Amino acid sequence: MSSIVIAGAQWGDEGKGKITDFLSQKADFVVRYAGGDNAGHTLVIDGKKLHVQLIPSGIFLPQVTNVIGTGVVVNPETLFNEINYLKENGVTVHNLKVSSRAQVIMPYHPLFDELQEGLKDEKIGTTHKGIGPAYQDKLDRIGIRIADLLDPKTLEKRLKQALKVKNLFLTKVYDREPLDFETIFNQYKEYGERLRPFVADTSYLINEALDNDKRVLFEGAQGIMLDIDHGTYPFVTSSNPIAGGAAVGAGLGPNRIDQVVGVAKVYCSRVGEGPFPTELFDEVGDTIRDVAHEYGVVTGRPRRIGWLDTVALRHAKRVSGLTQLSLNCLDVLSGFKTLKVATHYELDGQIIDHYPASEADLERCQPVYEELPGWSEDITKAKTLADLPENARNYLKRVCEIVDLPLATFAVGPDRDATNVLTDLWANK
Repeated sequence: MSSIVIAGAQWGDEGKGKITDFLSQKADFVVRYAGGDNAGHTLVIDGKKLHVQLIPSGIFLPQVTNVIGTGVVVNPETLFNEINYLKENGVTVHNLKVSSRAQVIMPYHPLFDELQEGLKDEKIGTTHKGIGPAYQDKLDRIGIRIADLLDPKTLEKRLKQALKVKNLFLTKVYDREPLDFETIFNQYKEYGERLRPFVADTSYLINEALDNDKRVLFEGAQGIMLDIDHGTYPFVTSSNPIAGGAAVGAGLGPNRIDQVVGVAKVYCSRVGEGPFPTELFDEVGDTIRDVAHEYGVVTGRPRRIGWLDTVALRHAKRVSGLTQLSLNCLDVLSGFKTLKVATHYELDGQIIDHYPASEADLERCQPVYEELPGWSEDITKAKTLADLPENARNYLKRVCEIVDLPLATFAVGPDRDATNVLTDLWANK
């Protein structure tokens, strides 16, 4: 048995897809275990940019089985659009499996996402993809699963039950027209038939693979600091990006997870609202955003930028059991005379080293920085630590010391071959 969870250790957009793609080359299975099409991964393969949202990043390797797990909420329209996009770019999807137990994003979910957000005085900054409302229906037990789409009688029963609730809210609370059952039923019955070749009991497949000593890579969505339980609530996603979410969202015991790699940028970024203690509002932040092209893959929104926050990173380590660190975008920091790393916070005159749960406390937190000398050299061709300037090596070393995790990989560019491996994770059981 050999299994690795790839978890974003910040607020998402850390480059998980890139690391997953890299590790997929020696994997047998790649499994998405949470989130939906609000998660965008950009991969650069042989200089060509390719984007995926729902489908796991291992899809570009035909020998790898790619699984959309039970914990994912699936928008069939997005899925089929993505399948067509991949085919147009010469990527086969014969190796894709979708969990029969995964919840389906219905057409009313994005609608309610927008309506509910509109009522809030404090905006969360959702992508309006319907992710939250779909998970909400799952917990209310009125959700519709992939398996339900394959059986018209079950779909009819589930959809009528859901629309009874949804139309009541639409007409009485939001003063909207009710949704038509027949239109939705016919469309999603057709989706079910198109999905049928991909549908499987994916928990069975994954556990069987582990029983047969296959290499299984679990791919998270968003980041640990956006986890519904352990993130900056309420400015969080609706699922569990932490490593423990892989066990639940894929359908296996936690004892089957061997390693958890935390992926982080060497600075921080965040999309949407919420606490961000190290956020930069100056020329430095603008420069990092422009150099790194920090704009959302799904939304196109400019990301907020900040210095690396190791208080948040250590929080991510604790709640997700990180065993290694993977640091991306080192090349973005080239050209800065001085770099800063937040090691602690100052809260009401006290130095703390934990990430407060209280939003009010976080607003009063001031980062305590350690300054490190920067470098001016172009490092995009570096293949080993020895190829880096001394100050760049010292920066990586110091971050790992503060977080107390070994460095598994570092990246000096967006392309697959810009990821440099310090330890063979598949051999590191």
